[in-house]
Amino acid sequence: MLHSKIESIGIPFLAGLAGAALWTALFSSPESSSLPSIGRNVPAQFSTISSSSLGLSTESFVEASQSSTGSVVFIKNFSGTDYRRYSMFDYFFGTTPSQRVSTGSGVIFTKDGYILTNAHVIDGAETLEVVHQKQTYKAKLVGTDKNTDIAVLKIEAKNLPEIKLGSSRALQIGEWVLAVGNPFNLTSTVTAGIVSAKERQINILGGDFPLESFIQTDAPINPGNSGGALVNVRGELVGINTAILSRTGSYTGYGFAVPVDVAVKVANDLIQHGEVQKAIPGVEVTEITPELAKEMSLNSLDGVVVTRVLKSGAAEKAGLQTDDLITQIGDWKITGKGSFEEALSYYYPGDQVNISYQRDGKSTTSLLTLQNLEGGTGISKREFYSSEVLGARLESINAIDKDRLKLTYGVKITSLTNGYLSNLGFREGFVITHINEMPAKDPKALGPYLEKFSGRLVLEGVSPNGQPFTQSYQVR
Repeated sequence: MLHSKIESIGIPFLAGLAGAALWTALFSSPESSSLPSIGRNVPAQFSTISSSSLGLSTESFVEASQSSTGSVVFIKNFSGTDYRRYSMFDYFFGTTPSQRVSTGSGVIFTKDGYILTNAHVIDGAETLEVVHQKQTYKAKLVGTDKNTDIAVLKIEAKNLPEIKLGSSRALQIGEWVLAVGNPFNLTSTVTAGIVSAKERQINILGGDFPLESFIQTDAPINPGNSGGALVNVRGELVGINTAILSRTGSYTGYGFAVPVDVAVKVANDLIQHGEVQKAIPGVEVTEITPELAKEMSLNSLDGVVVTRVLKSGAAEKAGLQTDDLITQIGDWKITGKGSFEEALSYYYPGDQVNISYQRDGKSTTSLLTLQNLEGGTGISKREFYSSEVLGARLESINAIDKDRLKLTYGVKITSLTNGYLSNLGFREGFVITHINEMPAKDPKALGPYLEKFSGRLVLEGVSPNGQPFTQSYQVR
């Protein structure tokens, strides 16, 4: 009996000693050297980082944590009144309904107060606060992009500890990363893991052109981590933590981050132009499934297949056709729809890029001149009108919507909250083409007209699924 007890204690003890020895051998090797710096524009397929060059030690995590935690902030979103916990007893005791508060994380992008976070962290905010090193700042929303779930805030401060930028293109599967944020209101929390995959699509983003090419990590990410930093072992930002894949709402093994190279391009666009300068290739594409590969007699599942070519668009002018297999854009090898969208996200309207594709088994490379959403090649500034009365944001339809819906003009509902238009039964994506038989072309004319109108109202247009509609209302 005593022997069996000693055996039950001794075997795990020896196993623990063996594990400790292995840990020491792996992470305290005197032959290890520091990771060489990698340029922001070096494609991942040309990076040469070996496990022997990582030079990991417990100090690596400590140093990465110390250099990055000071650049991560706590964000409070005050978004209206919460009546759910208010009862008749509160009335008698003089208690009033409280304001709803949700929280998240953000990353200091510049020393003068620009903050990177997720669009869903600040969604519906009436007021925003940023907490950094126990000091609270009122924050202004600079811009938001639902296509990438990135938003930029601005606080009035100087000499803030801006985060060091790394490269998500150079990031490799298996590389160690740290997630820094404020889960469950616990500020400055750091967790560690590895990069499990890249270019993941999990179908969670909104917007007209969702860009899903997430970094997948097993570093624990929980509610409140959204908008926080994913950093490498040098403390450099490689991603913005965005989502978890969970049935419980808490971490269960998978976390996802927006690649930093994408986030930085989006942030710079929002700061400089007020909106993201989307570069359009003029095609719609689809993933290659085993069934599609068999049908098209393809030898690989890499690449994307063209399903639609925009009339008079960039791709048509470059000679692309339906069923062409796109394999490369610039120096970026296309492995699927995620890599296709990410590769294009780094370019601007007017940029020229080589695009390689296959047709009937033959490879071709053409020069593609990317366009903006209006079909031009310059910096675009779309006309829009936001109205609290209507509870909507109205925008002129872009070239892609015109081609898809066979329209020459129209005003699209691109954002909708509780208000006039939602009460009439409209949803995001509806396009209004006529109001009382008059053409609807300018959102800045349509919005004020609807706000002040009373009487019989007739609206014509196209629903999000392309079906035409005509609705009549009596407005008081």
